[in-house]
Amino acid sequence: MDELNKLTIKAALQALKEKKISSRDLVESHVKSIEKHRNLNAFITETIDIARKNAEASDIKYLNGQPGLLEGIPISVKDNFCMQDIKTTNASKILHNFVPTYNSTVTTKIFDAGAVMLGKTNMDEFAMGAASHYSAFGPVINPWKEKNSDEDLVPGGSSGGSAVAVSAYMSMGALGTDTGGSVRQPASFCGVVGFKPSYGRCSRYGIISFASSLDQAGVFTRTVDDAALLASVAMGHDIKDTTCSKQELPDLDYAVDRSIKGMRIGIPKEYHSSGLNSEIEKLWDEAKEMLKKEGAEIVDISLPHTKYGVASYYVIAPAEASSNLARYDGVRYGLRSYQEGMSLDEMYEATRTEGFGHEVERRIMIGTYVLSAGFYDAYFSKAQKVRKLMVTDFKSAFDQVDALLTPVSTTTAFALTDKKKMDPIELYLNDLFTIPASMAGLPAISVPAKLNAAGLPIGLQIIANRFREDNLFTVAKNLERCLNFKESPKGY
Repeated sequence: MDELNKLTIKAALQALKEKKISSRDLVESHVKSIEKHRNLNAFITETIDIARKNAEASDIKYLNGQPGLLEGIPISVKDNFCMQDIKTTNASKILHNFVPTYNSTVTTKIFDAGAVMLGKTNMDEFAMGAASHYSAFGPVINPWKEKNSDEDLVPGGSSGGSAVAVSAYMSMGALGTDTGGSVRQPASFCGVVGFKPSYGRCSRYGIISFASSLDQAGVFTRTVDDAALLASVAMGHDIKDTTCSKQELPDLDYAVDRSIKGMRIGIPKEYHSSGLNSEIEKLWDEAKEMLKKEGAEIVDISLPHTKYGVASYYVIAPAEASSNLARYDGVRYGLRSYQEGMSLDEMYEATRTEGFGHEVERRIMIGTYVLSAGFYDAYFSKAQKVRKLMVTDFKSAFDQVDALLTPVSTTTAFALTDKKKMDPIELYLNDLFTIPASMAGLPAISVPAKLNAAGLPIGLQIIANRFREDNLFTVAKNLERCLNFKESPKGY
């Protein structure tokens, strides 16, 4: 069987069970792709020797008739998930030599189910970014190119390495994290599926914190079916994380096979942004008609506080980041910058100045400012009030509809050299359509839809009510079938 790395997870599992292929061959196919496309800088740490060893163990389990749910499937992991005895850098110089002594709960679940670890993927430092170029290990490169151009494009962020690994057939699936859109936006830019569950569905234990009330593990795959499978394994209660919900998990196998007929799909009028690319808006309109033909009812709804989402997010997230990152002081682990005669405060300053990149420093400074005694009420307290209003908006919307259909981003992938688009404020605005679901703790998914005139992928976003991942996947699977996106980056 040729090009094993281009199989879907479900197809590969079936072939493994029927002994048409081996896990070892499946892994080797992905290793070849990783070696061929190192120019994309998708991985920080490759674990190929571990992958080969685990693949052999998986083949034995198939021979013995005892495979796990993900047995033998090559998976990559964003480099902010702690994994025992594997370097975990969070794409930061301050953690360049950090090797955890424990595993995150989500990676434990994935690999206990038999998945094979290919490596840790590149990302924006401390998951702070929208282009995966704020990395101490260099920028990630999108495998997609504009027609008649060889210019490098960004893959989106912060989980850009994971999105690229799946898009360029270096990994069958990947783990990422989503704080304000860091799974959905790179999925859209790279033409893959990116799913973020409800806040609390996945344990945050062992995931290096950015903003604790927003961070949530997510998955990248090439199909909605595969995303449902990975998500089913990753989600679930964990006593190690007090924010992890005990809510019963939905049956996603049933959800993806369910008809959309009779479901009500909301279209938020506030997402008709003046900055929305015309091709994306046209695609959005086409998708509405597709779902309508499938038997869904399209309902116009309003989310009036959406326009305050970016501003309130960039108060709350940096505030939480400034608190979480206070632990990186050069004393307990990670980088220590010290010269003879330095005081403790001087060592702190030298370590953090050398260890943190400019974007991390910027967000720490913003967060410290809005939490300061003179500005807490003026900024942080008000942002929290706006967040509550956004939650109320969504509750009202889901009294009327089963799910929402929106764009993922105002634009498609752009050039690394585009100074206007790479401006920090412009990058913050990239999260305009993804932030609201994160602020309200809602499940959301990006589904690849079509290529624009320049040959770049566009994704569409579906948002469901909290803990209604079943509705989310029903709409996503039906939309995927209607869109029938089969494109791949040229040369991959």
